[in-house]
Amino acid sequence: MTSSSTSSQLQAIDPTTLKQWHDQGRITLVDVREPGEFAGEHIQRATLVSLAQVSPERLPADSSQVVLYCQTGNRSGQAAQKLLAAGVPSLMHLSGGLNAWKQQGLPTKINKNAPISLMRQVQITAGSLVFIGTVLGAAVSPWFLLLSGFVGAGLVFAGVSNTCMMARMLAKLPYNQRTV
Repeated sequence: MTSSSTSSQLQAIDPTTLKQWHDQGRITLVDVREPGEFAGEHIQRATLVSLAQVSPERLPADSSQVVLYCQTGNRSGQAAQKLLAAGVPSLMHLSGGLNAWKQQGLPTKINKNAPISLMRQVQITAGSLVFIGTVLGAAVSPWFLLLSGFVGAGLVFAGVSNTCMMARMLAKLPYNQRTV
């Protein structure tokens, strides 16, 4: 286990250590991804509290030592900072997130009937809008090319800021709110 540089109250934990502690029942595991992502795949016995909903009151009541995780470790770090600022005394988060967990060959619970991942939904939606804007720009009016430019600018902003407004909007769709 290594200490995170963001706060002395926040520690990063590696997947192997987390697996040992999780199997021993020493920690409470909280997934801070969106419901649709959790429905598709998650670590066994994890509790879902999405980043938008994270607060000390939403943590499981039996949480002695809480370990947060997301897909890559970014959102769990954000959630931890939010919880620490709200008065939670100490937290851990999975370094590298679910991706690191799976790279170690550790097991996940997979639901083949879950909606496709939010990132794939963003890629499909953005790609479709760029394609439609380009086709309409060539066939109907060059003004439709603004649609492609707008989507491209949004993708650049998402990459630079690590905030994707399209993903936030898609996450609110009813099929992305199901957890089972």
